[in-house]
Amino acid sequence: MKIGKEWTIFLDRDGVINQRILGGYVTSVSEFILIDKTIEAIQILNKVFHYTFIVTNQAGVGKGLMKESDLLSIHQEFQNKLAQSNCRIDQIYQCTALPQEINNCRKPNPAMAYQAQRDFPEVELKKSFMVGDTASDMEFGRNIGSINVLIRHNLPEQKLISADQYDYIFDSLYEFAQFIQEKNNFLL
Repeated sequence: MKIGKEWTIFLDRDGVINQRILGGYVTSVSEFILIDKTIEAIQILNKVFHYTFIVTNQAGVGKGLMKESDLLSIHQEFQNKLAQSNCRIDQIYQCTALPQEINNCRKPNPAMAYQAQRDFPEVELKKSFMVGDTASDMEFGRNIGSINVLIRHNLPEQKLISADQYDYIFDSLYEFAQFIQEKNNFLL
């Protein structure tokens, strides 16, 4: 499979970009700890894909565990780190709704992908990848017609993800980035 520059990649945040806090939420910049080689992975993905987006459920705001300004500070600090390494996330889409809210934007609802299409009209969802570590990420990907990549962890809930929900499985975002780089013969 050859991925051209018309392709888009959607990335989950917690568990893909940064370390997940089991049973909790990343509520401050100091708790936002990047997974090894995340920046290197994003550097590769920026060369392969036209757009790189994050789509993230952040119910910690809806639960009152943090303010939206705290979430924006975390994302701004992350964007600053990326800029220092000459790479980027084109847009971070976040949903702070609680799961029980009606008509909310939380994954697996495709609302964040549809917002990306409105913001960037050339985005074709059928020419996209979704990289995540949960069943809702994989369902989100199926809902938008993307190619799904599961990042493997030793989390109990991952045992509930059936093989038909994802197309590829890797141990890290960096491992996936290396794979896609090799498949596309990019020399970096």
